[in-house]
Amino acid sequence: MSVDIGTVKRVARLARIKVTDEEAERMTGELNGILHFVEQLDEVDISGVEPLTSVVEQVMKKRKDGVTDGGIAAEVVANAPASEDNFFMVPKVVE
Repeated sequence: MSVDIGTVKRVARLARIKVTDEEAERMTGELNGILHFVEQLDEVDISGVEPLTSVVEQVMKKRKDGVTDGGIAAEVVANAPASEDNFFMVPKVVE
C-alpha cells in the first residue's frame, strides 16, 4: 500500500489541516515509510501468542453481584424540595 500526494491532501482536508504542496510532498514520503514498516509486521509469526490486554500481569478484582442498598427510596428523596411516591418532582419544562 502506498500513499500519493492526492491522498495526503484529501486526508489533510478531511482533518481540516492546511497543507502546502511542499509539506504534502514530504508527508507522502513519511507516510509511505510508516506504511512500509507496518507491512513488515505482517511477516512476524505470531502463532501461539495470546493477545495482551496489558503489559503488566493483572488480576481482575471480582465482587459478589448483589443488591446492597435497596429499599431506601424514602431516605433518597428525604432532602428533595418536592417528592411524591418516592419520586423527585420537577417543574414542567416542555410546553
